[in-house]
Amino acid sequence: MAMDDEEMGPIDIVVIGFPPGAPMTGEAVPLLMELVENGTVRVLDVMFVTKAEDGKVSGFDATDLDSKGVGDFRAFEGASSGLLGDDDMVTAAEALEPGSAAVLLVFENRWAAPFANAVRRNGGQLLATQRIPIEDVAAALDAAEAAA
Repeated sequence: MAMDDEEMGPIDIVVIGFPPGAPMTGEAVPLLMELVENGTVRVLDVMFVTKAEDGKVSGFDATDLDSKGVGDFRAFEGASSGLLGDDDMVTAAEALEPGSAAVLLVFENRWAAPFANAVRRNGGQLLATQRIPIEDVAAALDAAEAAA
């Protein structure tokens, strides 16, 4: 997949874990598809990882998904930019408990491309990124409200 970095937004990778017994209803996939369809994000790579009860790790990319029981994630058939590999599978599996599964998604934040491109054109460089867990945000908002 050839891409001109002057036209790209920031790229994120997320690992979504599904503990043993998680219902995995597929409710989130249509919401992700809506973000793709309206141009908010572009999914570049998808990888699935499982960790068996005995700790054995296996993974597969987004090919031949009909036979692999991934539900609505079949919509991402062929999403493989080459950004994810075996090392990513192993790293993701370290966070999994036995009997669980995960999906790794690499996506471009297309909504941010104009801003990111303007920063680059003006000599700016991304020095760091960090995500704040929603639990931390909720706790901070609760504390601010209680202090008011």
